Parts: sequence; C-alpha cells; structure tokens
Amino acid sequence: MKLLLVAPLLLFALTMLEARPKPAALKCKTGPLDIVFVIDSSRSVRPFEFETMRRFMIDIIHNLDVGLNATRVGVIQYSSQVQNVFSLKTYFKRADMEKAINSIVPLSQGTMTGLAIQYAMNVAFTTQEGARELHKKIPRVAVIVTDGRPQDRVTEVAAQARDAGIEIYAVGVQRADMNSLRAMASHPLEQHVFLVESFDLIQQFGKQFQDKLCGVDMCTELDHGCQHTCVSVPGSFYCGCNPGYKLNADGKTCSAIDACADGKHGCEHQCVSARGSYTCRCRLGYSLNDDKKTCTATDLCNGVDHGCEFKCVSTSGSYHCICPEGQQLQTDGKTCNKCKAGHIDLVLVIDGSKSVRPQNFELVKQFVNQIVDFLDVSPHGTRVGLVQYSSRVRTEFPLNKYKTANDVKAAVMKVEYMEKGTMTGLALKHMIEHSFSEAEGARPLSQNIPRIGLVFTDGRSQDDISEWAMKAKESGIVMFAVGVGKAVEEELREIASEPVEQHFSYSADFSTMTHIVDNLKLNICPEEGKGETEIRSPCECEALVQFQSNTVAILESLTEKLAQMTARLEDLENQIAKKK
Repeated sequence: MKLLLVAPLLLFALTMLEARPKPAALKCKTGPLDIVFVIDSSRSVRPFEFETMRRFMIDIIHNLDVGLNATRVGVIQYSSQVQNVFSLKTYFKRADMEKAINSIVPLSQGTMTGLAIQYAMNVAFTTQEGARELHKKIPRVAVIVTDGRPQDRVTEVAAQARDAGIEIYAVGVQRADMNSLRAMASHPLEQHVFLVESFDLIQQFGKQFQDKLCGVDMCTELDHGCQHTCVSVPGSFYCGCNPGYKLNADGKTCSAIDACADGKHGCEHQCVSARGSYTCRCRLGYSLNDDKKTCTATDLCNGVDHGCEFKCVSTSGSYHCICPEGQQLQTDGKTCNKCKAGHIDLVLVIDGSKSVRPQNFELVKQFVNQIVDFLDVSPHGTRVGLVQYSSRVRTEFPLNKYKTANDVKAAVMKVEYMEKGTMTGLALKHMIEHSFSEAEGARPLSQNIPRIGLVFTDGRSQDDISEWAMKAKESGIVMFAVGVGKAVEEELREIASEPVEQHFSYSADFSTMTHIVDNLKLNICPEEGKGETEIRSPCECEALVQFQSNTVAILESLTEKLAQMTARLEDLENQIAKKK
C-alpha cells in the first residue's frame, strides 16, 4: 500500500509548482520511503528546461516527510556518464537538499539512461549509500525524468532493477520515447508512466491525482470488519481475501478453498488441500511418483526412521543395518565401529545463498555434522575446515582450528547464514588458494595426506566454475559435489572428480539428504593416507593376519592327522605281512 501512494504523492507535489515562488507546505504524510531522482542532463535539455527540473525535484521534496527515520532522498544526474549529486545518507533536511539541487551543473552530453538505472540499482540503492535493509520493507522508489530516446538499452537493466525491489516511475517530457518509458516503468504502467508535452507543463499532470493522495481512506476511517484485507475505493470500500481463500456470503469473512473437495484431484492415496491448491500424499511405505499423483511401494528403510549409521537393508516385512567392509555392527544394531585409518584434510564448501532459506540452512549444518560423525578428527588424523559462500566467500574455520569432532560440530552449529547470491566459482578459487594452504592447516603434499573438497549447493552458479573446478582437481584435490533442489547436474558433474558417479550426489530436497551421507561414508574415506608411507587399513590388516593364523592352525592340524593316518597304515601293513 505504501508503494501505491508514491505516484499520487509525486503528482500531488508537482501541482504545487503553480503556487510558485514559495512551495506549499507538507499536506499529506506517507510512511518512510527511499527515493532517488534520476535526472536527464543531456545536451538536449536546455538551461531553462533544466531549471524546471530543479523546481520539479524541490517541490516534491517539500511535500515529503524527510528525515533519518522518515523518507530519505538521493539525486543522480546522467548524460553520457552518471554523477551522484547526493546519496540517501547525505542529507536529512529539506534546506540542505534544496541547496544541493540548486548547485547541480548539467553534464550536457549524451543520453545513457540504461547506465543510470544500473548505477541506481548497484550503488544508489545500497545500504552503504543509505538505503534501508530490504527486510525492513521500506519502499525503494526511482523517479526517472528524461526528454529523449535512450542511447543504450534499458529494458533488461530496468527489469533487473524492478526484480531487485525498486519501483520505477518514468516521466517523459517533450521528445521522450513512450516505448522506452514503458520498458523502464513498474506495473501497472498507467500509474508509473507519464508523458507531458513540454517542461512548462510538467506541473499539470498531477492534478487528477490530488484527491487520491489526500482523500479519505474509508478502510482507515471506518470499522470495516474485513477478516483479511480492506480495499478502499472513492467513497466506499470492499473486503478481499488472501490467496487460497474465498469471500463468504457476508462479504467480510473468508474461508479456505478446499481444492480436494471436488474429487478431481486424481491423487491415488491422499489429497491434501492448501490455500486454494492441493498436493498428493502417499501412505506410509509408499513414495510419490514423478506424476505427483500415483504411488509406488517402497522398502521400509525409506518409510521409517531406521537410525542405521551406514546403510539400511530392507527384507520382507523388516530391515536391518549393515556396516562398510572392515567395520563391525555394534550391539545396538545400528552403529559401526570406526576403522580410524582414513587420515584426510577435508574442506566443506557450503552454499549460503538466499535460495537456501534459513530453515534449510540448519539442515545443511546437520548434514555437515553427520559427515563429521564418521571421521576420526584429531591433529594427526583427519582435519576439517568449513567455508560458506554466497555473493562473497567466508572461511568459517580453517583446517587447523579444531582438534576434536565435538569442537568441529559445535562450531558448525554456530555458523550464521549469509544469504544473497551463488558465486560457486569464487568459492572454489578461495578453497584452492586459501583453505588448502599450509598456513590454514593443510599438511604438506609430501606427507601424502589426501586433500578432499566437498561442495554443497542448491542452485545454478552466478559465475563460471569451469576454470577453478579443473584447477582443484589438477592440484590433487579430490572433489565431491553434492546438489539439492534446483542444483544444476552439469555443474555438479563438472566439479566432481573421476569417476563422477562416485563423487557426485543429488537429493530432491533438504529433508531427504540422509542417503547422501551414506554414499559419502563409503567414498570419502581413503584406503591409505597415514604419514609418508602408504599402508592398508589396519582393520584390513588385522583381518588378513587373523585369516593367516587360522589357515596355519588348520594346516598344522591336518598335518598331525595325516601323520597319525600314515602310522596307522604302516601298522596295518605290518600286521598283514605277519599273517602271510
């Protein structure tokens, strides 16, 4: 609703130009805004026309409730280049803003409107320049005033700015191109695009909106009784419902739409209604097929919380747990004894982009700790480091930071979610150049300690991964790639070491990642890697020694029995000879 008030506010302020020389006092008060004027100062804008633009900005500002905790204002001008006049954090008094606007010297060159929108998005509306954080939901508004056709492309960059949460108003004067204005502006276009014949008439296009800005809001003034939302119209109001709900006959209350009720859902087992839509669900022991409607019977391992540390094996009507070769199942029937031969340097690189979401990021941390659980963490055994990335990369802790598995797990749970973009290539570069350096705890290559990198991501990288994925493997790092949700299989395979099928894993969502841990347990621990001399697993050695001991004992027993049988045969032969 705050954003819907912006257009009328701008237009109402423009009508105050008719009352020059002294602007009208603030008449209508809105909530706080972050508003940036993007002013065309190309050579086609003549000096007296630019003076009109100054008055245009000043009069709008005089009808805004400006201040540190109210509306913040910034101004940029552009021609062939972009110049910041003052940012959102510079001034919080109208007099200071007016003085700065009156001091603007036009650039008087070309008309690079796309460049100006790019600057507004990447610089003017950043928190460093004074914009409030997005989670505070302070509307971000850009008012673009131009008199000509842009000399660069505006469609794509304007769409990016709108997607970034910036509401764009496009004000064209005189020679402005309507198609360009419509390409830049937010929707609905009729509330965000304005074209006037000349600079002298710019103040007139706001008259029709005066009553909308300062008229009575019936939803505010009356006890409307709407359960969900109230929509004000001139002289009246009506009630609306949230998505997935319908308005009841009383015109005020809302009820959930049961999408399962008509029986047309096609679900084989169960239909679950949710806000006007539905999903199909299968009974215990069944899984939903790709058509999202039918179900297929699955093994009990997928239908129960089996608790197996390594792997669950289904049998008819039951299941049992098994352990990797060389490990034995403990008395609890679920956990395995640790062989403790796999000494490695392991760096986990986890995706902290905004698409992961906070609740899923907690599941990622639990996933990391499940991996740590089957490692023998110690200064001379396995070392673990953790890196998080989004639009930037952050080392959460290096390989030489923690000496025990419990310390590593505690540190993992304290990691804070970064949010923002997905720069996987940058994360791989950081891992190679920093995480596996001896300065951060990686042991020298001469010791033959395997270096293992595990990259966890839920989406497509926003930068190129090819170069650094290849360099990681060329530098001797064994790479594992784990993808969830919208992760791109081609990128995961490019990251993974050969054979790819043993180093690449995928799960449809964060809640079903347990099978990935099972696969990693089988593949991530090396058969060698203790010190400079390559040796087989002690568990395997012990089994071999036991086998040899048992074999020797059996052979000795057989030899003794053979000797006894030979003596008996000789005795029989002697007895036969005497009878003859």
